[in-house]
Amino acid sequence: MTDVLSTDPRLVEITERIIARSRDTRAAYLARVNKFRSKGPARHHLGCANLAHGFAACNSSDKEALAEGQAANLGVVSAYNEMLSAHVPYGEYLEPIKAAAKEMGMTAQMAGGVPAMCDGVTQGFPGMELSLFSRDVIAMSTAIALSHDMFDGAICLGVCDKIVPGLMMGALSFGQLPIIFIPAGPMTPGLPNAEKAKARQLFAEGKVGRKELLAAESASYHSAGTCTFYGTANTNQMLMEIMGIHLPGSTFINPYTPMREALTRASVHQLARITRDELVTLSDIVTEKSIVNGIVGLMATGGSTNHAMHIVAIARAAGVLIDWQDLSDISDIIPLMCRIYPNGLADVNRFQAVGGMGFLMRELRNAGLLHDDVKTVMGGSGLSAYSKEPFLENGEVVWREGIQESLDDAVLRPVAKPFAPEGGMKLLKGNIGRSVIKISAVKADHRKVVAPAIVFHSQEELQSAFKRGDLEKDFIAVVRFQGPKACGMPELHKLTPPLGVLQDRGFKVALLTDGRMSGASGKIPAAIHMTPEALDNGPIGLIRDGDMIELDAESGTLQLLVSEEELSARQPAQCDLSAVHYGMGRELFAPLRATVGLAEEGATVFNW
Repeated sequence: MTDVLSTDPRLVEITERIIARSRDTRAAYLARVNKFRSKGPARHHLGCANLAHGFAACNSSDKEALAEGQAANLGVVSAYNEMLSAHVPYGEYLEPIKAAAKEMGMTAQMAGGVPAMCDGVTQGFPGMELSLFSRDVIAMSTAIALSHDMFDGAICLGVCDKIVPGLMMGALSFGQLPIIFIPAGPMTPGLPNAEKAKARQLFAEGKVGRKELLAAESASYHSAGTCTFYGTANTNQMLMEIMGIHLPGSTFINPYTPMREALTRASVHQLARITRDELVTLSDIVTEKSIVNGIVGLMATGGSTNHAMHIVAIARAAGVLIDWQDLSDISDIIPLMCRIYPNGLADVNRFQAVGGMGFLMRELRNAGLLHDDVKTVMGGSGLSAYSKEPFLENGEVVWREGIQESLDDAVLRPVAKPFAPEGGMKLLKGNIGRSVIKISAVKADHRKVVAPAIVFHSQEELQSAFKRGDLEKDFIAVVRFQGPKACGMPELHKLTPPLGVLQDRGFKVALLTDGRMSGASGKIPAAIHMTPEALDNGPIGLIRDGDMIELDAESGTLQLLVSEEELSARQPAQCDLSAVHYGMGRELFAPLRATVGLAEEGATVFNW
């Protein structure tokens, strides 16, 4: 039995209130998944015709094993496609997975694929309005893949923005199964992030052309693997490791390397062990405490603001109810230990090289800032295995103690010497509603802005005003009718360069929106995910040009400085959204726009 460390009382208090709040929903979830636990291979209760369909195309040895054997059958759910650089390596995973399963006396089948869109391609274009909803479609697709009830364990292959949350949400409906996620790893370094950001800003100012911008972007995103900045994709990967759903140290290993291939094989072997020995299921791993651990990782690393919705939705899929106050309170007690672009200049390869997840988790665990009494895919209790690093020994993966000190304290620091005493995200609240802000990427002197509002109903309107020279002043840009009910809550990534230019020119600027910013957003103080959204009669719809707004990220306040009498006399703004509800498949998502919940509840169509 691994020694379990004590947990900081402040973290315990937050966790206990989550457990109390979730008592009924968690019990209902566990009752559902326990109903479907099976004794012996799941497929054995199927009728002969059902089973024959399930293995009709298998080779003879697999048919024999599936027909009469007691060995487990592992289902593979993959987000492979050639549009996402991070998912391209998965095209070569299936046969090695099958071979590794066979080495353990088991079979494996491709259970199904899930859609996987690239936000980097769709940013600023109509397809981006399908992005957030693609998460819930992925969850449903995962359920379809596993619904054949042929599987005793499952492997999920996914990396990027909505894909890992969607796979997790779908997989949690099969929480009675042992399930492991296998990463594909980041691409090797390309153009330094500072140079990429500079090229984007110069383009926004009209100082370089499209040819120069494309050359910079191509040098940044240049091969298979995740984009190397610390956006939503790599935050997803951190989350899976700190919650114990990846093998220790497997997250940030580059594709097509001997270690990457060995870790994939080792992942299958470990899933086979916990499936055969009934050691741990996904519902055993994803608990109130492991969800809190995930939030701790999010704050300690300055991770993506998209997880202000994604981790909420994942938690609800497991019957755990969390909100933005929980995230903000955890952020208040978790030190910021990382500076990875956009919170710094380093990429995730540098983070991995100077200590990576092993150093981060050991520091947090030893400081009592992680719950150690949790289960993981490693089968035992506690996170001690996750403070170690993988090494190759005669072609096999072994784990050894990692480095004891960061090799670059400009990128990764210990708990005792953090970049900041608080984590990366804060809740903002006031008379406009509730929103979140990523403070880890905003310098201290930009965290409070009091300025008049300039209202826009699209990011294109703001860009046009910038190009006309109308924004050379202090202001808070209010970009509304961008929420999930309005248009699917697209990321407003194209706002960062012009607002960044204005901030660099000395103006006090900020953003207030019911939309999202990219996981790569930073630099500008941005109150995002404003809830209620404008289309849901949120007060953001009452703001007029010239209204004074106070945004204070330090105190967590966001206030419209207009009297209650004046606001009560105003009529909410209207916006004709018909043009963004059709074309590029958007008409197919009308039922999702009509039923989606609040951003603080995960912006999901599922009623958990």
